[in-house]
Amino acid sequence: MSTDTTKNTARNTGAASRTTLLRALTAAGGLAGVFSTFLAWTWTAEFPGDLTVYGYPGGLQLLTLVLALITTAFAGAALGIRGLRWLTPAGSTMALRGAALGTFATTWFTVIAIAVDLDGLVNLEPGGFVAALATAIPVATTFLLPDDTRPICRPKALPSWAEILIIAGAFAVGLYVLNYGIQTDADHPEPFIGYLIAVIFGALALVKSGLIARISALTTTHRSTTLVAALVTAVVFPFLQEKASFTELGVSIAIFATVALGLNIVVGLAGLLDLGYVAFLGVGAYTAALVSGATSSTIGVHFPFWAAMITGAVVSLIFGVVIGAPTLRLRGDYLAIVTLGFGEIFRITVLNLDGTSGPSVTNGPNGIPNIPPLEIFGFNFDDEHTFGGLTLDSNGNYYLLMLLVTILVVLVFSRAGNSRIGRAWVAIREDETAATAMGINGFRVKLIAFALGATLAGVAGTVWAHFQTTVVPEQYVFAGPVPPNSTFLLAAVILGGMGTIGGPLLGATLLFLIPKKLEFLQDYQLLAFGIALILLMRFRPEGIIPNRRQQLEYHETGQLDVPDDTGLPNSAVGVTKAEA
Repeated sequence: MSTDTTKNTARNTGAASRTTLLRALTAAGGLAGVFSTFLAWTWTAEFPGDLTVYGYPGGLQLLTLVLALITTAFAGAALGIRGLRWLTPAGSTMALRGAALGTFATTWFTVIAIAVDLDGLVNLEPGGFVAALATAIPVATTFLLPDDTRPICRPKALPSWAEILIIAGAFAVGLYVLNYGIQTDADHPEPFIGYLIAVIFGALALVKSGLIARISALTTTHRSTTLVAALVTAVVFPFLQEKASFTELGVSIAIFATVALGLNIVVGLAGLLDLGYVAFLGVGAYTAALVSGATSSTIGVHFPFWAAMITGAVVSLIFGVVIGAPTLRLRGDYLAIVTLGFGEIFRITVLNLDGTSGPSVTNGPNGIPNIPPLEIFGFNFDDEHTFGGLTLDSNGNYYLLMLLVTILVVLVFSRAGNSRIGRAWVAIREDETAATAMGINGFRVKLIAFALGATLAGVAGTVWAHFQTTVVPEQYVFAGPVPPNSTFLLAAVILGGMGTIGGPLLGATLLFLIPKKLEFLQDYQLLAFGIALILLMRFRPEGIIPNRRQQLEYHETGQLDVPDDTGLPNSAVGVTKAEA
């Protein structure tokens, strides 16, 4: 018996020593990756980012530097270095694999892109070969490490000021990451592709480490601080942009994120598949264009912006009720087909209201151009304005306006979702028959969701019309390579996470930013978009920011497994035996 015990002890000691050695090699590989970014990777500045400088990382080298630092930090946490163990509450092995793979993929993409763009490996400097080799070491070692995934336990309490600093730092990092992606050179796809690779693997590593969950717990504890940090981050964004086109991109993202959040009420909370939602955006935009004093308006009135916004919202509300009243008695595919038909009917109708095929209202295919700039209490949104030494151009003005609109929509969504009517929406979404049997008036509840979603889209449409200075029917189609369209909005809700606030905002950001930066794909954009959705549905069906209920529904938890003679569910027994 003692001999067996001695053998087991020796075996465990040897396994522990091997694990420690592999973690040390991973840390050494991460440090080697950091060092390689301070070397020149190519001899010519023709490759985007100028990777010819010694001692100063640039371009795609910065992405390798960040991921290599993350790999080193996770390896240090795995080695038990004091102060770093807080980074991996869910275990270090899977986090290390994600970070190491990200470093490897980003670096090797850069090396291959240099060889392809400059015609041959001869264009690589020794630093490029050093980086390729150094980033391969952690990949090899992390796949030899045993899986140490564990449940996330409550961490040691930190001082309140430290937790607040962590929240502020998380928002600052998020703003920097988004800003980096927006400011990548649109003329060269390599920097943005490398950025996408780094963000995907970096996010995977942070999720697997449990760090995202730990920070989320902090934001829940300090809710007020989190809201203030989010607001400050959003307000600072336009002041950091170097070009007006970057701020313009931010305005478009804010508009479509707001519209996607309105659609989330219909789809995410009430469970109604609306394939013609972009029509309500068009109703608000056309209404605002007609009543805002445009020279080509057929009505000939000029409302102030607040009145135009209210008018657009009310008209969209009316359309939502008129369309929803006869159609919401349908369910499932039938409802989806009818809403798709409404979207096409709207586009065809505004095409025919040209004075020839029908009454002269919308100028047909010519649309309504020359919509005057917004002016609120003498504040002209097309003029530059200076605040405390900081200058905002017209795009910055519209961005801050859309920020206020987004806050309004978020408040409406939050209050409605947590109200009695919001719980009725969720009940209808989960099982309409059971909800009706419990006394919920399904038709009335669904009509309220449809009308509220239409109203929020109309509000965003009024700002969209003034920002674009023109509205034409081609902007409001079911599907197309350029947003807005119903497919884009629905995909933003599903990608981000149905029934959540952050989900549609993140989904709209990704779906608007990525096509803008990858315009070189041209006709292949829709193919890439479809492949991305298929992969998402396979590996993350609940969305990037999932609703807790849906996350449990989409993934097996073993909670309903039948216990065996051990008294534990089958899945738990499997884990126990594996660990043994």
